[in-house]
Amino acid sequence: MSTYQRIVILTGAGLSAESGLGTFRDKDGLWSKYDLMEVATPEGFARNPEKVHAFYNLRRNMHANVVPNAAHRALARLEQNYSGEVWIVTQNIDELHESAGSHCLIHMHGELYKALCAHCGDRRPWRDELSTDLVCPSCKAIGGMRPDVVWFGEMPYQMDGIVERLAACDLFISIGTSGTVYPAADFVMDARQAGAHTVELNLEPSEGASLFAEAHHGKATEIVPTFVDRLLNSSQSAHPFENRDT
Repeated sequence: MSTYQRIVILTGAGLSAESGLGTFRDKDGLWSKYDLMEVATPEGFARNPEKVHAFYNLRRNMHANVVPNAAHRALARLEQNYSGEVWIVTQNIDELHESAGSHCLIHMHGELYKALCAHCGDRRPWRDELSTDLVCPSCKAIGGMRPDVVWFGEMPYQMDGIVERLAACDLFISIGTSGTVYPAADFVMDARQAGAHTVELNLEPSEGASLFAEAHHGKATEIVPTFVDRLLNSSQSAHPFENRDT
């Protein structure tokens, strides 16, 4: 019998950074060259859909050559080998979790390789470029196809299911997040209220680091596999983890 029966893992941009995908905070990264309000809001899309499409088409091209890193693979291994329930809730829109082998996965901010029709709400896998002259395969309207990602000001996906899993979990792990993007930044409090043990695995302390019972800081490709190994081997100990910052 494993110590924890229901694990919820929140992942953010820091998990994919070592695969070559930049974060919002990267000084010279892609996001530093764009105004978020112009390319990541419904209002920006309404004003200049061509610019938004160009930005996300560029991101698709950048994602084409990236592969999962050791942290992604470790989380997939945890799901496959752990005796309890393991769910990943990711803020990332890349498909590196899937490529690594994870299946119990919620993309709360959408997926880069999906398209959404702003007219009829149809969503479907989409690996080609998007443009303003595309016809929706479902409603046949022109010009409404957009990336199926959650922009600033929009509600994240599957929140009811996420809240239910947080309320039932006994271990919550946050990996590669800044602790500044809501509602994900509040998940640690939801988990604490459910009585779960809370752990932060991050390159450096997040804005909400003090809310976690346990923290380990360093490269995701180093600390995540190590933590997963300890978790998989924890069934023989009632208290397998020390509350410490490494």
